[in-house]
Amino acid sequence: MSVETVAILAVTVGVAAFVQGTSGLGFALIVAPVAGLLDPGLVPVFVLASMIPLNLYVAWRERAALDLRGAGWITAARLAATPGGLALLWVIPDRRLGLFVGAATVLAAVVSLAAPAFTPGRRAYVGAGVVTGLTETATGVGGPPLALVYQHRPPAELRSTVAVCFLVGEVASLALLFATGQGNPAELGWAVLLLPALAVGAWLSRLVHHRLDAPKMRRFVLGFALVSGAVLMLGT
Repeated sequence: MSVETVAILAVTVGVAAFVQGTSGLGFALIVAPVAGLLDPGLVPVFVLASMIPLNLYVAWRERAALDLRGAGWITAARLAATPGGLALLWVIPDRRLGLFVGAATVLAAVVSLAAPAFTPGRRAYVGAGVVTGLTETATGVGGPPLALVYQHRPPAELRSTVAVCFLVGEVASLALLFATGQGNPAELGWAVLLLPALAVGAWLSRLVHHRLDAPKMRRFVLGFALVSGAVLMLGT
């Protein structure tokens, strides 16, 4: 990989870490397309591995706001669905998978625009965990379902809970990808190499994350879901 390519990847990781450190979402949506263009072999292992230290930091920083009950249900469902995400890589062509996930994400975001405010319960948590387990393992992008479930909750609760759910899921997905030969452990070296860029972005997010109030967060969440769905569909 050339110096120019590494520089582009470092800037992308830094920007993505800032966005996710501020909002709780967006890292994979920003990094996965760029990494895929620069070197398709970086997806999804590099993206998943890079998110682990970032989510550790966000979960610790926002630990007082963690929704432990929601995180527990989501994580249990997400872990149960992880093998299904791996199966999707084997049985569904990439084009159809991205189209299906993207269309479902856009539809959910559009429905959310018209739906009244709600407090998520067990069914919502389990549903979000299952969908995230399928899509993140298969595509590296799993934020939209969690974002939609927590769209009416305080921003700190969204950031902390999503970070914990991501963290457990990323470790499980990487372990399964390596165990089945679908991932190359050598790709972890790039995540380590770009840790300084990730740290800079995460540190900068610390300066502004508290300025994002609930209405702004909900607009960001719905916009994030719409954009991520469109990217998945257009990328097929």
